[in-house]
Amino acid sequence: MIHTRSLLLSIAIACFGLIGVALYLQIGLDMLPCPLCVIQRYLFIGIGICCLAGAYTKPRLGTGLALMAALGGLYTAGKHLYILAHPGLSCGIDPMETFLNKIPTATYLPFLFRADGLCEDALAPWFGLSIPQWSFLGFGLCTLALAWLLIRRAR
Repeated sequence: MIHTRSLLLSIAIACFGLIGVALYLQIGLDMLPCPLCVIQRYLFIGIGICCLAGAYTKPRLGTGLALMAALGGLYTAGKHLYILAHPGLSCGIDPMETFLNKIPTATYLPFLFRADGLCEDALAPWFGLSIPQWSFLGFGLCTLALAWLLIRRAR
């Protein structure tokens, strides 16, 4: 039987690992993040922090908050995939990018939270899937694991 704390810590490690992969893609492969990518980074970090908090304090609260962030991530990654499937749409330079780049975290940590890329740049396959597809898969797995934790604890 998987313990709640172990699963929450595993999810947190996976989310922070995905942020590491995003930084590698940005710095190592020069793939600049678009506004939707930056929002997904915030949500992965949110899931990780909520899971860490839930592992060491109140598991139900941390799991519930992490699940809400994961659902938000599914929506954001789904919107990103929708934009990529419809070439006439774009999330390029728009008010969302300007807003995201003025948030204090983007000012203090621009290497992590500054949106400078275009959504269309995320089409290059990485191990067979585009970056938004990998992100959608990551959010989906987090959602399933967190929902399972909440349902299991409710019984």
